[in-house]
Amino acid sequence: MGSFCYKCSAELQLSGGKVARGDSCDSCRSDMHVCLNCKHFDRSAYNECREPQAERVLDKDRANFCDYFSILEGARGAAGKGGPAAKKDPLKALDDLFKR
Repeated sequence: MGSFCYKCSAELQLSGGKVARGDSCDSCRSDMHVCLNCKHFDRSAYNECREPQAERVLDKDRANFCDYFSILEGARGAAGKGGPAAKKDPLKALDDLFKR
């Protein structure tokens, strides 16, 4: 299973399976060592991170020095859970709930 960019959903080409702080997506040039590409990222968790020992990171879409970073395996990207496009319209969700 491969890893995908949180921003453009392009498959990431990882050298040695590791992501360095300065690595960027070949397609959109966004940083890869970011919270939004990490397997520990969770919008519903405290500080949006499931790793309890990780320091707080404010810019989730900017490269950081987190020692607990681990690239997310599998398709997520902009269309999956946690990415910027994952936010759903709450009114639409309510309308869908009460449709017959």
